[in-house]
Amino acid sequence: MADQGTGVDGFALKPGGAEMIDRIQELPRQLLDAWSLVEGLSLPDHYADAANVVICGMGGSAIGGDLTRTMVEDHIRVPVEVVRGYDLPAFVGPDSLVVLSSFSGTTEEVLSACDRARQRGARRLAVTTGGLLAERATVEGFPLVRFSFGGRPREAVGYSTLLMLGVLMRLGFVPDVSGDVRDAASLLERMASELGPGAPPDLNHARALASWLRGRIGVVYGGGLMAEVARRWKGQLNENGKAWAFFEQLPELNHNAVLGYRFPDDSVEHVAVVVLSSGLNHPRIRLREKLTADLLESSNIPVEIVEARGESSLEQLFSAVYIGDFVSYYLARENQVDPSDNRALDVLKERLAAEMLPEGA
Repeated sequence: MADQGTGVDGFALKPGGAEMIDRIQELPRQLLDAWSLVEGLSLPDHYADAANVVICGMGGSAIGGDLTRTMVEDHIRVPVEVVRGYDLPAFVGPDSLVVLSSFSGTTEEVLSACDRARQRGARRLAVTTGGLLAERATVEGFPLVRFSFGGRPREAVGYSTLLMLGVLMRLGFVPDVSGDVRDAASLLERMASELGPGAPPDLNHARALASWLRGRIGVVYGGGLMAEVARRWKGQLNENGKAWAFFEQLPELNHNAVLGYRFPDDSVEHVAVVVLSSGLNHPRIRLREKLTADLLESSNIPVEIVEARGESSLEQLFSAVYIGDFVSYYLARENQVDPSDNRALDVLKERLAAEMLPEGA
């Protein structure tokens, strides 16, 4: 049951906020539902011969590509790249598989990439709930992986990730991970009882992190398996918590960011760093996580290390995503805002729609 009553500091949750906590808690079921679509998926045989895979998306649709790439890049036999934008890399051609991911099917950057892929003769595949992208797939005759979801794109991370991973599996690019999906769903079910609104507040780690982040700019660090999870945390703190947040990735940040902890002089009052850690990461990245946290503490900058849970990379990735989703929801409550409020995005989209793209752009 969603927390329908009074929120943190006595404010009443709006309906959208109540729905969001439902969607977050339903992620375990979403993983299983997404995978059931994969198991019945049939794709053209020649798609398995692609020399490279390019995943096109934005926001909540792109993050699934990022998380998938992170899980498969150490064993997939072809390069995988995620593109956020209107154009495609110059290498994309007839030997490429271009996966077009748009929750709504109306994302203008993805539709532009769809046209570019057609012009270059690339193999195309759409992942969407409908819209113009689904129409183009039907009319132009390329495969469509269609799903239904009654929420916002950022709440559909299970679909956006597992449908992408499932496409790669069905084409033979990666092994079958059905067992890992079931294990991840079970793990998240257990975590929901610890992190959900029904858990004792003084024992709820996600609530504690949200309270700690309140009033500060959240900076999320992650390396290896956690690199793109850090991006997800950043986006969720922005979109749900309505808060400034940024992310950086290890080991790169150790070659620059650590020298920037000195100024401004009052940064200690305005910044808090979350370091995402995975036991599956390279031992040197694990060491860097600890040493970076030590450097932050020596600079009096608040820092917390969040450990991923589970055995497989899929479990660890989704467990860390799940914690971040709960933190972003509780941060919205701390900030006394509706986490589902999309007004700034809606205004931006309306203004963009008023400035139509030139024909053929």
